[in-house]
Amino acid sequence: MGLIRREAALCFLALLCFWTSANGLLTPKGVNYEVQALMGIKRSLHDPHGVLDNWDGDSVDPCSWTMVTCSPDSLVIGLGIPSQNLSGTLSPSIGNLTNLQIVLLQNNNITGPIHPEIGRLTKLQTLDLSNNFFTGEIPASLGHLRSLQYMRFNNNSLSGAFPMSLANLTQLIFLDLSYNNLSGPVPRFAAKTFNIVGNPLICATGAEPDCYGRQLMPMSMNLNNSQTAQPGRPRSHKLSLVFGLSVGCVSLIILVFGLFMWWRQRRSQQMFFDVKERHHEEVSLGNLRRFQFRELQIATHNFSSKNILGKGGFGNVYKGILQDGTVVAVKRLKDGNAIGGEIQFQTEVEMISLAVHRNLLRLYGFCIAPTERLLVYPYMSNGSVASRLKGKPVLDWGIRKRIALGAARGLLYLHEQCDPKIIHRDVKAANILLDDYCEAVVGDFGLAKLLDHQDSHVTTAVRGTVGHIAPEYLSTGQSSEKTDVFGFGILLLELITGQRALEFGKAANQKGAMLDWVKKIHQEKKLEMLVDKDLKNNYDRIELEEIVQVALLCTQYLPGHRPKMSEVVRMLEGDGLAERWEASQKAEATKCKPHEFSSSDRYSDLTDDSSLLVQAMELSGPR
Repeated sequence: MGLIRREAALCFLALLCFWTSANGLLTPKGVNYEVQALMGIKRSLHDPHGVLDNWDGDSVDPCSWTMVTCSPDSLVIGLGIPSQNLSGTLSPSIGNLTNLQIVLLQNNNITGPIHPEIGRLTKLQTLDLSNNFFTGEIPASLGHLRSLQYMRFNNNSLSGAFPMSLANLTQLIFLDLSYNNLSGPVPRFAAKTFNIVGNPLICATGAEPDCYGRQLMPMSMNLNNSQTAQPGRPRSHKLSLVFGLSVGCVSLIILVFGLFMWWRQRRSQQMFFDVKERHHEEVSLGNLRRFQFRELQIATHNFSSKNILGKGGFGNVYKGILQDGTVVAVKRLKDGNAIGGEIQFQTEVEMISLAVHRNLLRLYGFCIAPTERLLVYPYMSNGSVASRLKGKPVLDWGIRKRIALGAARGLLYLHEQCDPKIIHRDVKAANILLDDYCEAVVGDFGLAKLLDHQDSHVTTAVRGTVGHIAPEYLSTGQSSEKTDVFGFGILLLELITGQRALEFGKAANQKGAMLDWVKKIHQEKKLEMLVDKDLKNNYDRIELEEIVQVALLCTQYLPGHRPKMSEVVRMLEGDGLAERWEASQKAEATKCKPHEFSSSDRYSDLTDDSSLLVQAMELSGPR
């Protein structure tokens, strides 16, 4: 009997251990503590747009909530609510989300202190609280965030002594504390890049007189050298003379500056209304809005060059802020004078706006003036895939796979689920945009048709980027959905290598056709030569092999041999790739082609190393 009781006790303990491990996120009352922490954050914030409406305190799992990112183990690792006009305060309950790796709350109206509980987030890598109204001191507990790599607190109202504990953040790469009211000496940072301008009370070493006082320091200072004034004998009459001359010079400068600003204001007012337009009542076509040209001028500061997000064959893209605070991207079409009539343009825009999918860039609205055509899109905070592949932090392998699948699903919708069908004609990394969560969004779809609406299927000029253009489109001007499939294959190679199509062959000192080179590397089973060095071997070898196979299938010379985007999506999801690849290899082996051009000859016009091509390779550049 004692043996039975002992075994029963052991079984109970084992079950108890299993229950505890399986419910490690539960409080003694059986509530998920991450749900509790997130609900505390929601209660302390005012959410005017209702972006947190689906946060439910009775939920068991917060991983389906908007603005929340979870790990494969269903742990909350990301909280991203940027640019949502949130106000209120940041609850200290954020400190209970101990698995957080990314916190993005920039461009809101959050007030109150930064609570020291954030110092408990020891796994945190990115913390962005910039462009809010946080007050009080930066807590010393942030020095415990030993994994932190990127921290931005700029453009707040933080005050108090410069936090010396930040010197403990040995992994820090980027730090921005500019435009606050911090004071005192500045420690030496491990960060390679940091910005502290706009804090008038800080000083370089702490040895300066009145370092913590009200003495105004320069907006920008050299932190390695401090200047000390040289003592001298008083010369009262000389000082009076110098003072008088200084006052006179300053008065003259102010007068000249005032006249200049008056002239500039007059001139800008004249420029600001240089485009005459018919005044329409505000038109809304579903969710599509018709903007006035003046409204977009104001939003972009008269299309200031400082607001340019990208330049390309279709025109420049500007960052703009509408009167209600919404951040947008405004595309000013380069062919504004040549585009057809107002009704034709509006009809084409309405057709584009009907293409709605989570992996397509949706259209906010448009503007028509006699010499201007503009399109207004949501602002994509993470830019394009092309820019992110070159930037920091490095896009990890999992995100690159997700980008490939998201872009493929967007193109699938355009080709096979949209009516009428839309052919992109310029699929490349620069035209795949990333939202706040690095979700792939296909941009610029339909613009080639919009600008070439007078032609049915042959364009007046090939629109695309050399290196991404399918050979049949380059030679005949005829495009089809298989043209986009070719460009998508090149996009996959860009995601793998981290380089533009015309760059990575040269990086390996490879002469000749890029696709021949990739095929040769694949046959020799040396695919590691292709992989972006920034990934540092953090990728799956089997998945790499599969994605290269999909890329090679998509870039076959004959359009009819390439898969449809629906097949590409299935192959990226792990369905049917082996069979399709085996069939293509059998067809390749049985082909007899002594009279055909070599593959290098076929693609030589896409990869010519001549300086002329290098200077003019962009027929339609980044948007």
